[in-house]
Amino acid sequence: MTTAREQLAGSHREPVKGSTRLGPCDPGQTLHVVITVRRPAEGALEQAVQKVARGERVEPLTREAFAQHFGAAESDLAQVQAFAKKYDLHVDQVDAAASTVILSGTVEHFQHAFGVELSHYEHPKLGRFRGRVGYVTVPAELSGIVTAVLGLDDRPQARPHFRTRPAIEPRRATPEAETFTPLQLGQLYNFPSHDGSGQCIGVIELGGGYTSSDLTQYFAALGVSAPTIVPVSVAGGKNSPTGEANGPDGEVTLDIEIAGALAPGAKIAAYFAPNSDAGFIAAVKQAIHDRTNKPSVISISWGAPESSWTPQAIAQFNQALQEATALGVTVCAAAGDSGSSDQAAGGEDVDVVDFPASSPYALACGGTRLRARGAGGAGLSIESEVVWNDGASGGATGGGVSAQFPVPAWQNTLKVTRASGQHVALAGRGVPDVAADASPSSGYLVLVGGQQIAVGGTSAVAPLFAALFARIIAATGKPVGLVQPALYRAANAKAFHDITQGNNGSFFAAPGWDACTGLGSPDGSKIAAALGGAAGGS
Repeated sequence: MTTAREQLAGSHREPVKGSTRLGPCDPGQTLHVVITVRRPAEGALEQAVQKVARGERVEPLTREAFAQHFGAAESDLAQVQAFAKKYDLHVDQVDAAASTVILSGTVEHFQHAFGVELSHYEHPKLGRFRGRVGYVTVPAELSGIVTAVLGLDDRPQARPHFRTRPAIEPRRATPEAETFTPLQLGQLYNFPSHDGSGQCIGVIELGGGYTSSDLTQYFAALGVSAPTIVPVSVAGGKNSPTGEANGPDGEVTLDIEIAGALAPGAKIAAYFAPNSDAGFIAAVKQAIHDRTNKPSVISISWGAPESSWTPQAIAQFNQALQEATALGVTVCAAAGDSGSSDQAAGGEDVDVVDFPASSPYALACGGTRLRARGAGGAGLSIESEVVWNDGASGGATGGGVSAQFPVPAWQNTLKVTRASGQHVALAGRGVPDVAADASPSSGYLVLVGGQQIAVGGTSAVAPLFAALFARIIAATGKPVGLVQPALYRAANAKAFHDITQGNNGSFFAAPGWDACTGLGSPDGSKIAAALGGAAGGS
C-alpha cells in the first residue's frame, strides 16, 4: 500500500539559473540533513517575543527554562525518529530546545524518505553542488510536525561579507593613511571601559578556519591578552584553515581578531558548519542554545540576498533569531557588501537586502568610510565619515527595504531617501540598523596566514558591535537582548554619529535613519547609557 504524502510548505526549489545538470548523485553517498519540528507553545513564544519587539520589559529566559517551556514535544520527536528508522536513516542528534533532529544516511534512502531526486550541478559562481527541483514531501502522519527539511540540497547558501585591500605597507592611522587596528576603532567610537570578562561571543563560520600562530602573533602585537577561543563543530563542519587570506580564512580570522581585540576578556566560541542552508541554521541554533559556552552575543558575517533563500529556510532561520530574542541573546549580522542590489539575480537595477541581516530579530550592521585626524593616543578623532561606496569593484554597504518582513514597531515612522530625492515611507523592514567603518580603503589591520593585510566589509562591523555589547553586558551583568527598541527611541539618537553623505546605489544618506548606514556609527559609551549601562570611555 502506498503511503499518503504531502508537500512541505516553503520547500520548493527552482533550477539555479545558469547551472548545468551533470547527472544523478551516487546513491551510496552519505548526507547529513536537518529536520526542524514544530513547537507546541509556538504561539506563546511569539507573544513573548513581540512584547520585546515593542520595547516592553520582559525578563529573558534561561536556556534551561526555554527548553522546558518551548522545547519540541517528545511525542513529535519520537515520530520523526520512527520515520527515520523506517527509511534506514540514522539519528545523529536530537535537540528538543532547538526543535531539531539531525539525520544521516545515503542519497538513496533520503530520496525515498522525502520524495526527491538529487543530482549534481555545475554553476560558474557556485561551483559544483548537490541540488534538487520541486517540493520535499513527507508522509501524512508527519504533516504539521515537520516544519522544514534542510540539507538535501547543499548549494552554497551564503557568502562572507569582507573585502581585502591590495597589499600595502602597514601604516598608523593618520590623515594620509587610512588603516586602523580594532583598538583604534574602539577609541574612535568611544567604547566603554571593560574587556568583556565573563561573556562569550559566538561567531558563525561556514568554511575555512584559523591558526593559533596567527592569533597569538596578532594579539601580542596589539598588546592585549589573547582571548580564549573555542572551536565548535556543527553538522560535520570544523576549523579547517586553508591558508588563503582571500577565502573563508579571511572571514574567520577577521571575526575573531576584531571581537577578540575589543573584548579580550570574553571567550569566543567559533561555530563551524557547512555552507548550506542546513549548516547555517544548525550553527545559529547550536550557538543560541549552547548550554556549555552560553554566548550572550552572536556575530554573523555571512549572508545572501533574501531572494536566494527558500521560504522554509527563511522561516526557520527567523524563528531561531526569535529564540535568541526570548533568551536575551543579541545577534549582530552583516548587511552585505554589494550595495542596494546585493548581487542578486536580476542585476544592478533590482533592490534586494541581505538575509539574515534583514530579520527584525538581528541587528543589521552596515558600513561607512572613515577618515581620522591625529596620530594615535588621545589625539585620534573622527575627521569625517560617509557611506561606504567604493564603486562596483570596491564594494558598497548593503541596505534597503525587506521584501520578506513587515515594518517593525521601532521603524514605524521612518522613510527611505531614494536617488531621485524622494522620501518614501518604509514598506518593509528597513536595513541596516547601525553602521561602522567598512571600506577597505579605511580598513582594519588583521593578520591572516602570517601576513598583515587591510580588510573591510560589513563583516568587520558585526564583530565590532558584538564586542561593544559584550563590554556593556560584562559591565552591568545584564543581557541587552534585542537592542533596536531602545536604540531607535528619539531620546537615544545622539548615541550615534549621524551619516548624511553618500549612497549605496538606489538609496542615499539623510539626517536620522537611512537605508545606507541606519542610525549611524556608534558612540559606544552613549549606547551603553541608552541600554542602561555605564558610560565610561575606553
